[in-house]
Amino acid sequence: MSYSNIRVELCDGVGLIRLDRPAVLNALNAALMRELGAALQVLEADHAVRAIVITGSDRAFAAGADIAEIHSRGFSDLYLENFVTADWEHVTRCRKPVIAAVAGLALGGGCELAMMCDFIIAADNARFGQPEVKVGTLPGAGGTQRLARAVGKAKAMDLCLTGRLMDADEAERSGLVARVVPTTSLLDEALQAARQIAAYSGMAVRLNKEAVNSAFETSLAEGVRFERHLLYASFASADQKEGMQAFLEKRQPRWQDR
Repeated sequence: MSYSNIRVELCDGVGLIRLDRPAVLNALNAALMRELGAALQVLEADHAVRAIVITGSDRAFAAGADIAEIHSRGFSDLYLENFVTADWEHVTRCRKPVIAAVAGLALGGGCELAMMCDFIIAADNARFGQPEVKVGTLPGAGGTQRLARAVGKAKAMDLCLTGRLMDADEAERSGLVARVVPTTSLLDEALQAARQIAAYSGMAVRLNKEAVNSAFETSLAEGVRFERHLLYASFASADQKEGMQAFLEKRQPRWQDR
């Protein structure tokens, strides 16, 4: 499948998606988001792909939604076409793990897209923000909600109300990103993490992802019960038996994803 606004590569069980609108710092227009959604669906359906990485360029992961495309739109336009939701939620529906590899700017919709991924690996030059207040509006792709869950109310309010940017070190301290690495090694680090995940049982990886995500949708007691039921269910799998037997025999497991 050919794309105009992204590039897709496959390597060692990992699907790599590069946002590719360099002239506008990967601003997220409708065409790019449609292509991203289509690519994610293709990778999700490909059994050879076991993890996904989304990245941009050294200058920008994505500098936000494309203001030139949306500035003249009205309420009815956005409401009737279900703007943002229609093409922006594909990342959240992926059952395979998705890593955001962020260098440079991740602002507005770019920050929201990164937060939709399972975790973020940031380059040391990365900067994050939800500066929509500066153009008279607010985040609309989950920015206020995911940011508050990631960094807490005070920090989310600070970023959304002032529109200031947060550098990579602050983002790591605040819990927005999983790790910070040199810009020159960002993609290598992200791909290495994805390959490590891809080497495990695909079923076990999905169970872990489902369990962690449930922590943001349920009470602690309900989440612990859900986790325990998934643990019990995993003991009905061939991969649990193989994994533990391989551990006892001091050999590499041979996963069946069953």
